[in-house]
Amino acid sequence: MKVFVADDISSLGLDRLKQYQEIEIEKRTGLKEDELIAAVSDAEALLVRSQTKVTRKVIQACGQLKVIGRAGVGVDNIDVDAATEHGIVVINAPDGNTISAAEHTFAMLISLSRHIPQARQTMQEGKWDRKTFVGVELSGKTLAVVGMGRIGTEVAKRAKAFGMRLVAYDPFLTEDRAKTLGVTLKSLEDAVAEADFVTVHTPLTKDTKHIIDEKMFGKMKTGVRIVNCARGGIIDEVALCEALTSGKVAGAAFDVFEEEPVTADHPLLQFPQVITTPHLGASTVEAQVNVAVSVAEEVGHVLVGKPFKNAVNIPSLSEEQKQYLQPHLNLGERLGKFVGQLASGAMSEVEMVFCGELDDSDLPFVSRSVLKGLLGYRYGDEVNFINAPTLAKQAGMTIRQVRESQHKVFTHLLSLSVRVNGELHKVAGTLYNGLGPRIVEIEGYPIDASTEGKMIFTKHHDRPGMIGHLGSMLGKEQINIAAMQVGRKETGGEAVMLLTVDKLVPESVVHELSQLPGIHEVQTIVL
Repeated sequence: MKVFVADDISSLGLDRLKQYQEIEIEKRTGLKEDELIAAVSDAEALLVRSQTKVTRKVIQACGQLKVIGRAGVGVDNIDVDAATEHGIVVINAPDGNTISAAEHTFAMLISLSRHIPQARQTMQEGKWDRKTFVGVELSGKTLAVVGMGRIGTEVAKRAKAFGMRLVAYDPFLTEDRAKTLGVTLKSLEDAVAEADFVTVHTPLTKDTKHIIDEKMFGKMKTGVRIVNCARGGIIDEVALCEALTSGKVAGAAFDVFEEEPVTADHPLLQFPQVITTPHLGASTVEAQVNVAVSVAEEVGHVLVGKPFKNAVNIPSLSEEQKQYLQPHLNLGERLGKFVGQLASGAMSEVEMVFCGELDDSDLPFVSRSVLKGLLGYRYGDEVNFINAPTLAKQAGMTIRQVRESQHKVFTHLLSLSVRVNGELHKVAGTLYNGLGPRIVEIEGYPIDASTEGKMIFTKHHDRPGMIGHLGSMLGKEQINIAAMQVGRKETGGEAVMLLTVDKLVPESVVHELSQLPGIHEVQTIVL
């Protein structure tokens, strides 16, 4: 079996594949798309880092491909949907660079507090300047950690060792879990308002893009210091430059940027109190070895039929099982994604009710798909089909599965209920022949909607003209409505509406919609 390696991957990782006599390794890097297709046409496995783009065209042309391995966390360079359609397992290495990223964050914190890069630069210039670089101690200072996933948790551990006081914002973190980690859970506004240092560790989503913006900088102490070693775009760079200019922010340390690579005229590079590195969070010998070893071991297990744990898309199923279960897995993941965006917050209880044709042995697979979708907005690329139940347990969530033989209306129905910050949210879906997965209930209201696309969800008072007001406002913003579904229980009461639109709806438009008379709630959802 041929394994083709398209990027530079640690030889220590590839050595794990060489233990299998039936596996042959071929390595060539820097290939263009057509060259990659030719090289992988007879391969059973493809190994990449972030440089090689594994497109739908590549996947469709490689009929023997069984597994694609990504030596790292993110799989943005792989068309996962195309791989899934062709029954190809996509493997990543979600744990390999956690410590590396956490340590780099802390290196930035220390460098920021003591002006280490700036002081070194003046010494290169022949100066001996001690007065300019008087720093601050970390001990006794308050660190706000925005996002308490794996890396945020590791940063918090190190901050405690330095005697820092820890506050955290994570809408998915329960109070019990926060106590276990030794952090005080706060709203985002309160966390940044108390902080001497702020570090962000969230995935980049529509909810976290520019989560630290002009408004948040306005709530911070004068002299606060900011660190971003997570994803470019979590912090509004324009607003940060303004805060640096005004003196509100005393310094910043950035490893990631909204546009990469960064050019010499980038505004942040013009501030002497800003420390920058070129996306080095995972750039340690250990991290590169860890991700290479992890993904190579997993790819080897897939090829020789052993169990594997880091599948991004599908589990270890037979071809017959995949064909039968794939529509159910898709429905489960999409319902999870829907609720995850509908009600962002600390999820404490999850109940899945399965009605209809699935066997008891099928339920764990669909349950994992639901959790993968549900946790996707918290963990981003770190969550996969295999580790989703573990991450849910670590987050303090109680998972309950209920099996019912039949439903009075639908042949098959999956109902998902999630308790978020004490409130119960519910969505249900089914499979229609020829139409694929459909949403048939939202928050107790009957509806019939697709599970794909960019959407606007509203709760509103059911009265004449409501749909027209929404449509007019969206039309004014050049946002076309592709589909619309309304659900209600009684005339003149509360109703829900799900609009599928052709492009993402800006937050400013969402705010305007929420101000319309009779509108009680507006959410954007992307499936």
